[in-house]
Amino acid sequence: MITREQALAHGLSRHSVDRLVVSGAWRRLASGIFLTVPLEPSWDSLAWAGILLGGESARLGPESSGFLHHVLPEVSNPVDVLVPRTRRIDVNGPWRFIRERPAARPARSVGNPPRLTVESTVLDLAEARDAGEVVALITTAVQRRLTTVKRIGNDLDQRARHRHRELLRDLLVDVDEGAESPIELRYLRDVERTHGLPKGQRQQSRSGLPFQTDVDYKEFGLIVELDGRVDHEGFGRFRDMDRDNRHALVHALTLRYGLYDLASRPCGVAFQVYRALAERGYLEVFLRCRRCSTASEVDLLLA
Repeated sequence: MITREQALAHGLSRHSVDRLVVSGAWRRLASGIFLTVPLEPSWDSLAWAGILLGGESARLGPESSGFLHHVLPEVSNPVDVLVPRTRRIDVNGPWRFIRERPAARPARSVGNPPRLTVESTVLDLAEARDAGEVVALITTAVQRRLTTVKRIGNDLDQRARHRHRELLRDLLVDVDEGAESPIELRYLRDVERTHGLPKGQRQQSRSGLPFQTDVDYKEFGLIVELDGRVDHEGFGRFRDMDRDNRHALVHALTLRYGLYDLASRPCGVAFQVYRALAERGYLEVFLRCRRCSTASEVDLLLA
């Protein structure tokens, strides 16, 4: 990608630039913006074109930054570009230019093409999404080691307002305690905390085995594995069976739950875990939440 001004600065004349466009060697994407290869522009080329059109201090917006940081799985279409509030851009094409409100987010940009930091990207994306999607954003960014809980929290503290501020603060505490995915957050909140169960260790290995467990109550010889669909079908099922068998050989019982269990019957899951803990020496009473306070023990086991 090159601007007309850049081409002239490198010694080309205006006539030469026009001749390159007419011959098809260059392609004009917008007024004064050229693609210097005779190909369809890639998404990266369009992103750079948006930056060049945006001028000084332009940077990619949260959707495009999210794709480049691997927070989002798909490219942004149109390419969103942040520009200073005083700059107006009237250009037709595959771009969406957004004028930045001063101090809406930290001014620092990273990478080439210039984009938001991971922390600003995550918080901006969260602003436009519902609570369930916010959970996935935070856990994805931290689990992939793109950023840390502390850095997201610091960025949040610098913002005068955020639609999900309280939810984000709670999530950051939960993720800092070791929950690495939406299903682990559900277990931590809806099963463990709500029903007064002891806090298990997250992402730890047991007895030198080459596995990390989702939740491990080591004192009581109990492991809880939380299974998503993709990693636990086909070969993944045999891997899980081998893991459970090898844990059994070191006297550790494994209970395994999926997202359906945690979404539809968290109280039943909690009571099963409690019974397993109690049989192994746990002495505290089961804490009934509002949802299960009127259910009998049989109801909870069958929930």
